[in-house]
Amino acid sequence: MGEEEKPMQKQHQNSTESFTAMKSSIKQAVQVISSLISLSHSIKVFNVKWQLIRKKLEEMSSGLMAVGNCDSSENTAAFSDVVPSILATVNECYDLGRRCVDLSYSGKLLMQSDLDVMVAKFDLHVKNLSGIYTAGVLSHGFAIVVSRPGFGACKDDMRFYVRDLLTRLKIGDIEMKRQSLVNLYQVMAEDERYMKLVALEVSDIVKVLVDFLDSPEMEIQEEASKIVSLISGFDLYKGVLVEAGIIGPLNRVLETGSNLVKEGAVRCLQTLTVNSDNAWSVSADGGVTALLKICSSGDFGGELIGLACGVLRNLVGVEEIKRFMVEEGAIETFIKLTRSKEEIVLINSMELLQNVASGEESVRALLRVSDPKSATSSKTREVALRAIENLCFPSQNCINTLMNYGFTDHLLFFLRNGEVSLQELALKLTFKLCGTSDEARKTMGDAGFMAELVKLLDAKSYEVREMAIEALSSLVSVPKNRNRFVSDDRNIHFLLRLLDQEEGISGNKQLLLSILVSLTSCNSGRRKIASSGYLKYIEKLAEAQVSDAKRLVRKLSTNRFRSFLSRFWHS
Repeated sequence: MGEEEKPMQKQHQNSTESFTAMKSSIKQAVQVISSLISLSHSIKVFNVKWQLIRKKLEEMSSGLMAVGNCDSSENTAAFSDVVPSILATVNECYDLGRRCVDLSYSGKLLMQSDLDVMVAKFDLHVKNLSGIYTAGVLSHGFAIVVSRPGFGACKDDMRFYVRDLLTRLKIGDIEMKRQSLVNLYQVMAEDERYMKLVALEVSDIVKVLVDFLDSPEMEIQEEASKIVSLISGFDLYKGVLVEAGIIGPLNRVLETGSNLVKEGAVRCLQTLTVNSDNAWSVSADGGVTALLKICSSGDFGGELIGLACGVLRNLVGVEEIKRFMVEEGAIETFIKLTRSKEEIVLINSMELLQNVASGEESVRALLRVSDPKSATSSKTREVALRAIENLCFPSQNCINTLMNYGFTDHLLFFLRNGEVSLQELALKLTFKLCGTSDEARKTMGDAGFMAELVKLLDAKSYEVREMAIEALSSLVSVPKNRNRFVSDDRNIHFLLRLLDQEEGISGNKQLLLSILVSLTSCNSGRRKIASSGYLKYIEKLAEAQVSDAKRLVRKLSTNRFRSFLSRFWHS
């Protein structure tokens, strides 16, 4: 038995020695490659050629390092011829590099030819290494990932690390690829410098990531989708993704990927489709149908549906895509989504409704969300009110629907109780509603809008004061509303006090005078203004040739005042 063990021990010893020798030669080759890379940065001639050579050197270095970090002596023979050949080529190139630095070459054309030969040789070495890897020599079981450079590392170290990850993405087994994707995402998320390296400087890596979106391995898909989504968040790099052909794979992922992959894909599409040119590509590849399917399905969470709505919101600006969405039943889908409890879904679906829909059902859906009794946030109600403004106010039929379903009650509530931004939006819509019809003005007068508008007449914001005065002016143009307004003595007194406080002949002062002129059509209105104690101030304005003040004086004139005021009548 002991005699049989000796050949096996000797064979193992020889294998170990061969593996040690191979690692030593790999280390030597990596050192020489590193030295040549450093030398290449100081070369001032044939820049394009040396950039290409440097790229090939970095790829070889990354590949050799991956082998050198293995802790197995298997398949040593596969590298026994490759490494010495690489080393010989690198030494030959080093000599060319020295001559380029010293400008000691015999002729430019000859040196260009020699450099082209070097590029071809290095390209062959890279292919040979890749072929050996593909045959299974490098697997996750014994490949040690190069350590990540520390914070503040130089660019060369960062580039080497990214190229090492790229090598593993190309030739590693499934687990190695997955771990490399995880590591790549981490460095890119934590240090923006890696983003530029990946997107612009290390060639092929973006294409590899895009190809991984079609991987049959779900974990590879998921990790790749996270990275491309991260890249798409930077305007500078969106074009790189599009040029790599990402939109087709993203659309396919929407159909077949896991929820996590779909979420990454939709996030990426949302940023890419801000550009309308990309919107066409998404539509052409079937993305609109896939997105509508996500929105209409009950199988997905609110986050994914909300993001899908966000992409469709970008696409709907293209008229042809909008028509297609309507034909595919988008309006019904979005109306259903306005019942969602997820804020992102509510907001995006309402904005989509605003862009694609009209009719009673969509109006009622928006009213339901804007209802103060609904369990929605102020932000969501603001979006609903803006959607109502854009969708409904151009159409009298939509306005009638609003009035029939209690929209004025909503506005009045927000004028009284809303947060500042919501109150201002409600005031804006109140002002616009006042200008639609006498019927709307009568309804608003009966509901109690005038009292709330009076309260806003001395608001700090000039815009708020202006809208409140204009809305009130519109409401008191209706006789029934005038009578209601002057029945409260405080209203006229308040208007006159504000008139006295307004500096100069401002727009608001003109509107206040216009309201007072309108109120003089009521006998009680004339009496209250005449006996208010502000008559002398109004006379002073009339003397200053303020037209509405003169009209107001005329309206207030009675036999008792006629002689006193006669000088103003015909001025």
